[in-house]
Amino acid sequence: MSKPLVAIVGRPNVGKSTLFNKLAGKRIAIVEDTPGVTRDRIYADAEWLTHSFTIIDTGGIEPEREDIISIQMRRQAELAIDTADVIVFVVDGREGITAADEEVAEMLRRSHKPIVLCVNKVDHPKFADTIYDFYALGIGDPISISGEQGLGINDMLDAIVEHFDGALEEVLDDTVRITVMGRPNVGKSSLVNALLGSERTIVSEIPGTTRDAIDSPFTFGGKNYVLVDTAGIRRKRAIEDESIERYSVIRSLDSLRRSDVVLVVIDASQGLSEQDVRLAGYAHEEGKAIVLIVNKWDIIEKDTHTIEQFKKDIKTDLAFMDYVPMLFISAKTGQRVLKVMEYVDLVYEQSMRRITTGTLNDIVSEAIMANEPPSDKGRRLKIYYATQVAIKPPTFVIFVNEPDIMHFSYKRYLENYLRKSFGLTATPIRLLIRKREKKDE
Repeated sequence: MSKPLVAIVGRPNVGKSTLFNKLAGKRIAIVEDTPGVTRDRIYADAEWLTHSFTIIDTGGIEPEREDIISIQMRRQAELAIDTADVIVFVVDGREGITAADEEVAEMLRRSHKPIVLCVNKVDHPKFADTIYDFYALGIGDPISISGEQGLGINDMLDAIVEHFDGALEEVLDDTVRITVMGRPNVGKSSLVNALLGSERTIVSEIPGTTRDAIDSPFTFGGKNYVLVDTAGIRRKRAIEDESIERYSVIRSLDSLRRSDVVLVVIDASQGLSEQDVRLAGYAHEEGKAIVLIVNKWDIIEKDTHTIEQFKKDIKTDLAFMDYVPMLFISAKTGQRVLKVMEYVDLVYEQSMRRITTGTLNDIVSEAIMANEPPSDKGRRLKIYYATQVAIKPPTFVIFVNEPDIMHFSYKRYLENYLRKSFGLTATPIRLLIRKREKKDE
């Protein structure tokens, strides 16, 4: 099940990006006192109490303006609202209600989504009473906050997570959702058509032919799948201020978040680019099962060392995700295309793997005996026990005495030991280091 999505919306310059950065715990969005600075929606993961969720920053909604940038920002915000589970509507407590606030409120009411109304910039007692004016918007009790100073944030987060249980239900479905991602013109649509055995998507040498994410359900080997062909994602500086292409990028990233397996397609004739690494990184950070598809292998001049050298170069550039399997194909000729589904099943099965607590702790004990935990200034790291808390990807919590002593290298050692012991060689895994409290004993 995907993490809950929380969209932060409102008219320009009410402090959405400042609030976003406060929730994300770091400075992600550009913050300037100029309307319209945030044009692209930005994702970040956040946690509150026992809940993990994803927040979406959006450009300001200006209902009355009809210039290209305003229309584009409004479309992005509308898509954020459409895909969100909870909406945080931010207004400016110093300015009071504006006509734009009222129009945005009306748009949000039509969405029928849970809404948390936050009156921002209430950082001085003289602005405290302005909160009552916002009851007139008719979308619930306003919460006074200051995104800049962090005032009222806890109350806002409490209100957000209250909606999660009612907004989300886990759907048990045996359908595997596969998203095909890559730069323009690397052969994504050709691969989709080859797998489906029909011309479901337009194939053209012109970059950007696929403008939206296209879902194609199909059955293979008695199993159900949905194959999603996405628009090619170019470098941000290569994207013009064109609403259609920016909209396509957003839909592609939305599809990634909801996929089970991601096929990252690269062009063998061009090699691995900086943008390819970035796209693979998106999927890795989301914990998705990934297969790297090297397409157009038929046009490469080869000798006995070509494929091994190619693999070596890719592993160097993707050192942060060296678990990812690679498959060299030609979607045009059909070379090794059917093996794509074998790889999909492999990585999906591993991403779904569950390990019993007893078996997991036996292996962790073996790892500790083989390589003693580190120490720092006379303090030695003690590992008490571990448990698996999630799948897609397999996620393990390791309880220790002092989490800050867990050095990155030892954490990586434990990760590799678990991979080797449980055959998790083709999926991301996550290790969460937690301090053991009395309630955990």
